[in-house]
Amino acid sequence: MRICIGFDGSDKDDFTGIRAETIEGWQFTPTYGPDKRPTIWNPAEWGGRIPRSEVHAAMDEIFEEHDVERGYFDPPLWKTEIEEWALKYGDERVIPWETYRVAPMHAALERFIVDLGSGALTHDGCPTTEAHIANARMFARTNQRYIILKPSQTQKIDLAVTSVVTHEAAADARADGWTDRYVAGKGVSTAAYGFS
Repeated sequence: MRICIGFDGSDKDDFTGIRAETIEGWQFTPTYGPDKRPTIWNPAEWGGRIPRSEVHAAMDEIFEEHDVERGYFDPPLWKTEIEEWALKYGDERVIPWETYRVAPMHAALERFIVDLGSGALTHDGCPTTEAHIANARMFARTNQRYIILKPSQTQKIDLAVTSVVTHEAAADARADGWTDRYVAGKGVSTAAYGFS
């Protein structure tokens, strides 16, 4: 399957996740390993820390089983791993994309929301992603821009961020020529996400 991916990593407080998007604009949570676990790691389920070896195994499987056109990776706390993945899979496919940059993140959020509303982006209905998107709140920044943040430490938004980064990677890839077989709105449609 031809995909783009997005990655948002943590160490011990927040979730780590990988999302993928097809050329047709359908976004989903990949699975990995013998029991096909979703590529979402809650540190509370792993002794209080993200299991980095599991993330590495999942990344290997994704790149082996799919034709990954491009991936955007949020580097804080995972810079060394991202550099290793760039060497292993190619730096044209593993691209650091810092989510703390207000202007690019605002533009990515705007594209994500518009494309969901128009049907150019559809999704798998992943329950963790839906919960994280429901938790996300818009916070104003300068120049009429906004970003999303969690309203409290227990209301995680990591998979919301991952979904936005994934869509940005796919949209940029399409703009760079990944559009040869892309037809907008042909993904599998499910209930629309929404930010509040």
